[in-house]
Order: sequence, then structure tokens, then C-alpha cells
Amino acid sequence: MSVPVTPPLHETALVARHRALGARLIEFGGWLMPVQYSGILEEHRAVRERAGLFELSHMGELFVDGPAAGDALAAAVVSDPRTLAIGRAHYSMICAPDGGIIDDLIIYRLAPDRYLVVANAGNAAVVSDELADRLAGLNAVLDDRSMATSLVAIQGPAAAGILAPLTDVDLNGLRYYAIAEGQVAGVPALVARTGYTGEDGFEVFVDWDRGPDVWSALEAAGHEAGLLPCGLGARDTLRLEAGMPLYGNELDRTTSPFDAGLGRVVKLDKPGGFVGREALVRATERGPSRRLIGLEITGRGIGRHGYAVARGGRPAGVVTSGTQSPTLGHPIAMAYVHPDDSEPGTILDVEIRDQPVAAKVVPLPFYRRPR
Repeated sequence: MSVPVTPPLHETALVARHRALGARLIEFGGWLMPVQYSGILEEHRAVRERAGLFELSHMGELFVDGPAAGDALAAAVVSDPRTLAIGRAHYSMICAPDGGIIDDLIIYRLAPDRYLVVANAGNAAVVSDELADRLAGLNAVLDDRSMATSLVAIQGPAAAGILAPLTDVDLNGLRYYAIAEGQVAGVPALVARTGYTGEDGFEVFVDWDRGPDVWSALEAAGHEAGLLPCGLGARDTLRLEAGMPLYGNELDRTTSPFDAGLGRVVKLDKPGGFVGREALVRATERGPSRRLIGLEITGRGIGRHGYAVARGGRPAGVVTSGTQSPTLGHPIAMAYVHPDDSEPGTILDVEIRDQPVAAKVVPLPFYRRPR
């Protein structure tokens, strides 16, 4: 009887730095990644109040080039990257023919015929293969730089002040969901004003072996401002407060963009169509069978992924993500429920340790940063 062989985990160029900082490392999306350093609560608060430093080199970085790059991408994803101005980005998804979500993406337009597609770590290879298939025969080339790119993110209200002295990119002129080419700490970089925390911040793309240089420079520059290195644990609590979906929780192959309340990114009428369009048209015609909602747990306990949701004793849905909110001071969760049970103010029950615990439907996001 053969024993299944577990493939070795990928390690980023920064893994030695994480170990030196005392990080607890775990498997995530096929990578060895830090889940926490000083502690999730402390790291979460650093991002909300000051700044946090994240490594995201496990994400997929896929460059699409060529005269037909825009048309090819538009036919592959639900959004229309051709409408992006150079230096801008938008949120998108790549769907299967049946309308299910293969992955959610950020797409940046770097030049008239050059785009950067950032995919989730666990889906990067799948997205790369899908794009390669969908671009085949078109005048566009896919360059998968996922294993050649380090990605470091600085997030929080102090992020711009920490990064500005280290870069020649005009951060004041860099709008939210914009990207610019320049240098960070003397390292050639792409600097994007994007993130996954609900705070202002930046993501810095550099060559693989230069990731430690950028990390160390940001860490040193942010010391006096109270910057902390942050792991995946704080990243998850931050994104949940900000109402941002996580692939594998809120999004998967059984979920359409309309189920997730993300129909705004789907451009059904764009010229040329796209993979999954017919299924998504049918989905709009019949309406969603479930809706993604926010829940404030008003009783004792935390609703976790997979916990049942009920209303008046009948099944209503299922929790997708939940935590004790460090910012709000009470448990929060996201869940899919029947549309009839999705109105804000509706009282539902979450099954926690075999007991129904009251929860109130609230609008997403739970948290918005002060402007």
C-alpha cells in the first residue's frame, strides 16, 4: 500500500527573518507563513492605530502582456480591465463556465498593453493555468512571476508617513487602488495603494531576493511610530471587520459573485463576453438563493466557519467566518442565509456548542476607517 507523499511547503525569501522575530509559522496555501508574532490582538490594534508590516509573497503575481492583453483578460474575467486607466486597479473574479468563483483577483493596468493579476496563494497555480488556457491563440502572453516576486505590505494610519522617506513614488498623488513604478529603500519596486485590512496602506512588489531588504528598511523606519510585524491571524481579523471576503470561506466554486453581494464587479454587457457570462445572466434572472450578511452575536460565544444559522427553529444558513472583534469589542460573523432572513435588524440564532445563540443581522462592513 503506497503512502501519499505530502509535497514540501514553499518558503519565502523572508522565512529566516520571521524565525528571528519569533513568529509562529504555519502552513497556508502550500506555503510556510507567519500566523502571529507578538500576538493577534496586539498586531490587530497596531494596524488600526499605527501600522503593521505583512509579508504576502505567497500570493500569485501574473503578468499579461501584448497587443491583445486587454481583450484577452476581458474575455477571461468578470470585470473589464480595458476600462482601467494606466496606473489604476480594480477588484475582479475569474469564474468557471457555471458561474462559480475560481478566485477573486486584483488587476492592475501597468501600461497600455501590460497588466498585473494578483491571485490568492492557494489558487495561484489554478488561476495561472486558467489564464494560460483562456489566452491561448490570442496576441497576449502570460508571465507567471509568482515564484520570482516578493510582496511586502505596510498597512495602517501611519503607513504613508513611514514609507514616504524610503521611496521616490509620490504617495500623496497615489490614489486608492493605484500603482506606480519606483524604488523603495533603493530597490526597484511596484508600489500599490491597496490592502486587505480596511486601513490605508501600500503593497510593495519587488524581485524575490530583495524582499528582505524592503522588509528590514520598513521595519526600521517604522520602529518609532510603533509599527509591528503582523501575521495571517491579524490579517484575518482585520479583513473580517472590514467585511472583505476570504476565498474558501465566503467565496468558492459553489458561489457566484451575486451570492456574495459582489455583482457590481460583473460586467455582463462588456463587448466580447466572458467565460461564465451565460450562467451569470441566468443567475440574475432567477435571483439569489442566498445572501452574504453580517452578524453581531448578541449572546455569548463566537460563530465559527460552518456553524448553522437558524430563524425561529428553522434552518436559515451557515456562518462563513467569525471572530471576537478587537476593534468593536464583541463577536462578529459573516454568513450566507436565505434572502428572506437577510434584512438588517433581523434576529437569528447561531448554533454554538449545540446551543442557539442570538445574533442580529447588520450591514457590512462592520468597520470603516475614519476619513
